This record gives sequence, C-alpha cells and structure tokens, in this order.
Amino acid sequence: MTVQRMDNVGIVVDDLDAAVAFFTELGLELEGRQEIEGRFADLTVGLDGVRSEIAMMRTPDGHGRLELSTYHHPAPVEPVPRNPPPNTLGLHRVMFAVDDIDDTVARLRAHGAELLGEVAQYESVFRLCYLRGPAGVIVALAEQIG
Repeated sequence: MTVQRMDNVGIVVDDLDAAVAFFTELGLELEGRQEIEGRFADLTVGLDGVRSEIAMMRTPDGHGRLELSTYHHPAPVEPVPRNPPPNTLGLHRVMFAVDDIDDTVARLRAHGAELLGEVAQYESVFRLCYLRGPAGVIVALAEQIG
C-alpha cells in the first residue's frame, strides 16, 4: 500500500480570518497558523515568489483536517465562474457529518453561508444540504436520522 492516510484538503480563501471563523463555527478546531514563503514553497506549488499564510483546522475526532490558505504573492486567481455549480468537474465540495443540521445552517448563515437548495431528506437515513462557504467552496452537511 502506498497511501497511509489523507492528510488534509486545501482551500484557498481571500479572507483567512473569516474562513477560520466559519469553520470554527462549524466545529473544527484551529491547530495553528503560519506564514509560508521561500524556495521550498515555490518548488512545491510551482509558483515563483510565494508568500502565503495558512491556518490548519482539525475535525473534533482528529481524523480530518482542512488547510486554509491565503496568498499575498502571487495574487490569488478568481475562478470562472466565481461560484461554479455543483456539477462542475474537479474538486468542488467538502462534506461534514453534523448532529443538528438546522442549527448548523443557522449558525453558518451568520458567517455568510447560503444554501444552494434546501435541507432535504434521503429516505429515513439522512438530512442533507449544500451551502456556499468561504471563497465559494461548497460545504455539504449530513445529519444521520435513521
């Protein structure tokens, strides 16, 4: 076997403080923040003159992590369209299991989250929704009910 685990999912945001607040409200814990620059950063991401800041967020169970980053140089590039629909090719959403989907949606709305549709029920097993989070990323929520 070559993969030991999935370490994290990276999300580039324009406002790191707002993104940290959003994911903290969701229930993730901030592990730390760090400025990133230097030759190793340039070589790793394939850009020249990288200056960025990252915030590492951890799920309460300790198994999942998000690396939130903002680029000071080179400037971040806007996706086209800005908020691609859920059927866009490529990585487009991150899903979290929650214990109360209605409460979670209400709390995240205070941080700018918008539902893409509505909270829907799948049989008698899950309540699910997609919402738009920081930098337009789709955050999916699932509440197990059965």
